[in-house]
Amino acid sequence: MTLIEYVLIGLAVLVAAGATVGFLRRGSTPVSIESPAPTAQIPSAPSDIAVDEVIVEPPASVDEALPEPSAGRLARLRSRLARSNSAVGQGLLALLSRDHIDQATWDEVEETLLASDLGVAPTQELIESLKKRVRVDGVSDPSAARTMLREELIELLDPRMNRELVTHADGRPSVILIVGVNGTGKTTTTGKLARSLVGDGRTVVLGAADTFRAAASQQLQTWGDRVGATVVTGPEAADPAAVAFDAVREGISQGADVVVIDTAGRLHTKSGLMDELGKVKRVVEKQSPVDEVLLVLDATTGQNGVRQAQVFAEVVDVTGIVLTKLDGTAKGGIIAAVQRDLGVPVKLVGLGEGPDDLAPFDVEMFVDALLE
Repeated sequence: MTLIEYVLIGLAVLVAAGATVGFLRRGSTPVSIESPAPTAQIPSAPSDIAVDEVIVEPPASVDEALPEPSAGRLARLRSRLARSNSAVGQGLLALLSRDHIDQATWDEVEETLLASDLGVAPTQELIESLKKRVRVDGVSDPSAARTMLREELIELLDPRMNRELVTHADGRPSVILIVGVNGTGKTTTTGKLARSLVGDGRTVVLGAADTFRAAASQQLQTWGDRVGATVVTGPEAADPAAVAFDAVREGISQGADVVVIDTAGRLHTKSGLMDELGKVKRVVEKQSPVDEVLLVLDATTGQNGVRQAQVFAEVVDVTGIVLTKLDGTAKGGIIAAVQRDLGVPVKLVGLGEGPDDLAPFDVEMFVDALLE
């Protein structure tokens, strides 16, 4: 190869390098940027010349998806709910569809219901209603058994309870207090609720009043950043009531629709801690009423969850239950048990680990999923 040929190849490399264009992804839209020309090197042969496109992806931690509205969430999660509780529903249907229902069958029905954490009193009530209907109407086929069981379960879960979440108030933000013991998923529930509210078009302020667990404030800040909610925090071990007070004040100042306050996980056997939770509520009420006190319960804790609910209700007037970890468990009977003992409705259920897996509770949809 002559010297002139080498010079021509080198010039070609410089021209190609100067025209190289890469892409920087900003969100989902590629934005064109010019790449700086690299130092030219004379190749040993024309076949060694190559130009690569440069792609820079956004960080994996950035959540750019818009939150889903709360309406219809339970319907979208119905298959997951059915998988979680089908053992109970199908077991009951199998028992009630037998050609002959004797006392042994009713004993099996009782065992199935108790295993689902329905509780003794609701179980006895349901069995008596079923026995009466079997005597009067009989059970002619599996379809009739399903209809009868569906109607009785819906009645037991009381569809007349008001399960609407208070998310607006006249001239001020709605204030929602999230309470519960350690390990129930309380802070995660607070973040998911904020995401759901934003999906419904609400503006939200979050109060990180769990000041005894440093990770709680950081976790809540992450949720707030991802959905555009303001998060009010305090220093570690700060007075939780002061943080809650500041959060409500910030919500009022911003004209926000909802203020959601996460509190420390309270051990329901520690009276001092429960008294402190009562203090948080009293301090907040100096500037605004508390519209909702949502008690977060772990569906896998069984009847211990009912006892937790009783103690919390004595301190802060619980207005609704959030039942978490309902996915993967056949313990959904706790819904009826806790509603019966407290006289307050289950308003939300957690059916997974995803950010949109918190859904408003619907009695008929829950029972239909149970019997699938």
